[in-house]
Amino acid sequence: MPTKYDLAIIGSGGGAFAAAIRATTLGKSVVMIERGTLGGTCVNTGCVPSKALIAAAEARHVAADASAQFPGIAMTAEQVDMPALIAGKQSLVESLRGEKYADVADSYGWPVWQGDAAFAGTFDAPMLEVAATDGTVQAIEAEHYLVATGSRPWAPPIDGLDEAGYLTSTTAMELDQVPESLLVLGGGYVALEQAQLFARLGSQVTVLARSRLASKEEPEVSRTLQQVFADEAIRVVRRALPTRVSREAATGQVLVTADVSGGEQEFRTDQVLVALGRRPVTDGLNLGPVGVKTGGFGEVVVSDRMQTSNPRIWAAGDVTGHPEFVYVAAHHGTLVAENAFAEADRAVDYARLPRVTFTSPAIGAVGMTEKEVVASGIRCDCRVLPLHHVPRALVNRDTRGFIKIVVNADTSEILGMTAVAKDAGELAAAGVHVLGKKVAEVADAWAPYLTMAEGIRIAAKAFTTDPSMLSCCA
Repeated sequence: MPTKYDLAIIGSGGGAFAAAIRATTLGKSVVMIERGTLGGTCVNTGCVPSKALIAAAEARHVAADASAQFPGIAMTAEQVDMPALIAGKQSLVESLRGEKYADVADSYGWPVWQGDAAFAGTFDAPMLEVAATDGTVQAIEAEHYLVATGSRPWAPPIDGLDEAGYLTSTTAMELDQVPESLLVLGGGYVALEQAQLFARLGSQVTVLARSRLASKEEPEVSRTLQQVFADEAIRVVRRALPTRVSREAATGQVLVTADVSGGEQEFRTDQVLVALGRRPVTDGLNLGPVGVKTGGFGEVVVSDRMQTSNPRIWAAGDVTGHPEFVYVAAHHGTLVAENAFAEADRAVDYARLPRVTFTSPAIGAVGMTEKEVVASGIRCDCRVLPLHHVPRALVNRDTRGFIKIVVNADTSEILGMTAVAKDAGELAAAGVHVLGKKVAEVADAWAPYLTMAEGIRIAAKAFTTDPSMLSCCA
């Protein structure tokens, strides 16, 4: 006989845990089914391990570059012990997986089943069948179901790519040695982070991007990152479309042929890292018979309440094709539990969603870009404040970057903010609370001296005053 629960969740990442926690606090019974490793992408192969390695690479870079940045300081950076670095990363991952996932599930008391879950039954009476590794199959009936199966790295059908072999953002973080040379395909946030990470570990890195770097952000972001990468000997080739890949038997090197601005070029490298996006994981879920619609990339189609075309089945996180941030997935999960069990009618709203790329300097943004404001028919006004006007950047001896504020010219309402700076993520978090305010209100607000956040106030003052005419705290 089927085991019955109020909520059955497929997946165990951020969205799954947020939904389980909220449903449990509402007094509902929950079961979670995971076919891989507990914790999902973020803790295992995404945010946590990548940012741990990025922090390590930055420490090495600072050691190698400190004497040029700070007079009187001399340090050196030795060759990277990659096995030790990866082991340290994995230890952190396992610790957080235990503390933030396994222990949390135990504390709330919901069971985690190991196995492959697939829908069975009908549109009106959906159920799950869970196939365990020992071959047994157990059925689950629930009042509501949540699909939170995440996404995986995607590679396009480039001739010879599969045969030659390639790295993804997941497998690159398991290497036992630093590649002498690395070719990164892509220009988005994963490609940028991984390119700089391996360059700082000692690889000779080339990036092949179809358009400008960070193409969804302000054009000033691309120009700044292009210069940063050039300074760090990272070669960037734009308007590049890889067409053919092969591996030399004699040398083991990979040859990548690409169409670059209409002409063919060949690139030789030790490793190729494909960072051209991710795709939702919906294979094997048997969504069709229970009436759950999917999109062109396999994503589960949901309403703004995160409900699928079957009113008893919901989806959260990357599997929906929505913005791929773990805090988005967690927001989805909480929203699902409240809409399903607390008679709420909450809709997801991305108007104030902050986004961060963990390069150095980092990219942080929130709200609309100048292009989006203009496209929406709003008369736009904006200011771009170079970081040499921000005292914190001056004392850091690092003025690479800017803060840009985009304003409705008719109402003076702040519609968007973008920063390239050290700690730009914190600026984006502050920007969540700045959106919607009048620019004069922000210019007159308190801001502690010698913080990067003070730059937001200075950027706001730039709408009425030339920043070069301001004293340190004026």
